Amino acid sequence: MLRFLARRSLGAIVILILISAITFFLFFALPAEPARLACGKNCDPTSLAMINKNLGLDQPVPVQYWKFMVGIVAGRDFAVGHCAAPCFGYSFVSQEPVWSTIVDRFPTTLSLALGGAAVFLVCGIGIGMIAAWRRGTWIDKFFSSLSLLGASMQIYFVGVLALAWFVSGLGIMDQPAYYPFTDNPAKWFSGMLLPWVVLSLIFMANYSRMTRSQMVEQLQEDHVRTARAKGLSSRTVFFRYAWRGAIAPIITIFGIDLGSLLGGAMVTEYTFTLHGIGRLAVESVQLTDLPMLMGVMLVSSAAIVVFNILVDAAYAFIDPRVRLA
Repeated sequence: MLRFLARRSLGAIVILILISAITFFLFFALPAEPARLACGKNCDPTSLAMINKNLGLDQPVPVQYWKFMVGIVAGRDFAVGHCAAPCFGYSFVSQEPVWSTIVDRFPTTLSLALGGAAVFLVCGIGIGMIAAWRRGTWIDKFFSSLSLLGASMQIYFVGVLALAWFVSGLGIMDQPAYYPFTDNPAKWFSGMLLPWVVLSLIFMANYSRMTRSQMVEQLQEDHVRTARAKGLSSRTVFFRYAWRGAIAPIITIFGIDLGSLLGGAMVTEYTFTLHGIGRLAVESVQLTDLPMLMGVMLVSSAAIVVFNILVDAAYAFIDPRVRLA
């Protein structure tokens, strides 16, 4: 198991290096000039040359990429001073260190991702199991239709309606905003509640449909039929035998979804004006801010890769066949 995780970790490092290289070199294929963005509107050639030198943009692109990667591990020296590891450089637009900006934005995305994931995982799996337990009844048909409706919705549409109804219209919910949990847990909860609900509606529909289909499939497996033939109760067969086989695919999708959310829920953050990683990524693209874009890309990719590795490790505890393999 440890050798397997070690191989996956090495593979993850290779993937992250490839992602960084592709993003870096594609950026310099664009016609925009990064130094001019940092220089501003009233920029003279002398100031432009100085900015190019201070940011290291006067060097060949491969040299810039090498220094960028070394800076992540060992830090890097700029004309403005030393940037400690992990150093992703300085923003072309704000002149602020990229890593400190990401660290400032990450708690918002972390709160949104974990809170939303808790809601859609518990509710989605619960609805799917109820539908599978009552398969063929009106309860199953009702939840299946509701899940299909939820899966067809879009966050930017549901989010705007939720803001209009519950915040501006009825006034029963607070305007979505992020407050540090350590400062005021109550305001943190109320400020993130509406984004959690809207985000979870879309994912909940997918998880309920997936859970139902997996449970129905498992209930027809030979080992489940054998358990029934031995005289075990329906509840024991459902929760002990069928559920254990159905959970593995759900964990796989959950690991990918949670990693993606930690990398930034762009649409949700923009809809509710939350300043997280996803919104920062969009702003970096719009402003052609390479260091910020590279930092966000690597953090987002690392989150997805790490959670995929954790999912592989979780398989070993759920399915004994994986341990034997």
